[in-house]
Amino acid sequence: MIDTLLGKIRPYIPLKLFHSLQPAYHWSMSLSAALWYRLPSRHIKIIAVTGTKGKSSTVEILNAILEEAGYKTALSNTIRFKIGGASFENLYKMSMPGRFFIQHLLRQAVDAQCNYVIMEMTSQGALLHRHRFIDLDALIFTNLSPEHIEAHGSYEKYRDSKLSICRTLVRSRKSNRTLIANADDPESSHFLACDSDTKNTFSLKDAEPYQIKKEGIVFTHAGRSITSPLSGLFNLYNILAAVTAARTQGVSDDVIVRAIEKCNGIPGRVQKIDAQQDFTVIVDYAHTADSLEKLYQVFQSSKNICVLGGTGGGRDTWKRAEMGRIADAHCDEIILTNEDPYDEDPKKIIDDVAKGITGQTPTIILDRREAIREAVTRAKTGDTVLITGKGTDPFIMGPHGTKIEWSDARIAHEELTKLLS
Repeated sequence: MIDTLLGKIRPYIPLKLFHSLQPAYHWSMSLSAALWYRLPSRHIKIIAVTGTKGKSSTVEILNAILEEAGYKTALSNTIRFKIGGASFENLYKMSMPGRFFIQHLLRQAVDAQCNYVIMEMTSQGALLHRHRFIDLDALIFTNLSPEHIEAHGSYEKYRDSKLSICRTLVRSRKSNRTLIANADDPESSHFLACDSDTKNTFSLKDAEPYQIKKEGIVFTHAGRSITSPLSGLFNLYNILAAVTAARTQGVSDDVIVRAIEKCNGIPGRVQKIDAQQDFTVIVDYAHTADSLEKLYQVFQSSKNICVLGGTGGGRDTWKRAEMGRIADAHCDEIILTNEDPYDEDPKKIIDDVAKGITGQTPTIILDRREAIREAVTRAKTGDTVLITGKGTDPFIMGPHGTKIEWSDARIAHEELTKLLS
């Protein structure tokens, strides 16, 4: 209600005054939400996950481990929300929804007698003080690379927004505040400088020897060889983050191994779409140059037909040509399509991506369903179709706040079914 009221009076507030009042407004809203729901974070264990990539997957993997250990869990990430056995899709197109929503979810988790809440925390959420008044028990740092630069103003400001989440851990009233950081990431030193009670790191060295295969990952943990159905080096990092966090909570290695071997897929993250076809179809959230390249590397042994957009309209324009260059280097055929144009001309976004493609001529199909249909129609036995950019995003966002209900996974399955019928 307060947000609605603010929206009505905003046109009458001088822009400079509005921007100067924003931080105080967001801070006070966070405090109000926490008080309204009776400071729920003080009554349950909360593990937060932050970083540029891998947050949702790490949340899901850690949730699987804690559930295997017999704990009742709640979670909040880009994919879904969960309280105990009840799970519902995240339809907000926000990894970290509003303050009253978050505090309400925490209160519901407390009332449901959950043992843990595992939640994704983002830099943009931190800009709006959505991480405030949440007492953390632990924080996992996955990695850091340039993203949301236009929203933050610079990479340094983006990093500082992430570090403000680390400072939330420092301010927490909980005992034994625990930080878990990716030691292989150059930015980990900034996070490890935070004054937590316990600091733990993870590294690829912890998994040696390991093998990254198209069908999954084989790695070593606690002297045992473990096979995970998840794919990609990035997922090995996500597994290591979750495993390290679980061990800080006293979960046994036997339980961890069972959970990792059972965890056979995460929606929208290297998600395999199976309609009994004789080629591979993958839906993945990869929407940065780095994550796109790491995904493509997993499937480099097959012929790759790649469907991609660029970035959301009005943001991160700097990375569009780079994403095109990476697709050019790894994909045998490229189909450029619409993603989330918002108020920007979708053809302009695609043209920006195409500037990075010099070794082949991409096919341009603005209609995303038609683009997916074209990709699966072209595929032959043993090929791989890689559909990237949206993952589990529930809408295609258009001009003036319009949106179209969407699911890459559902559309891909429908088009495969038509093709095979």
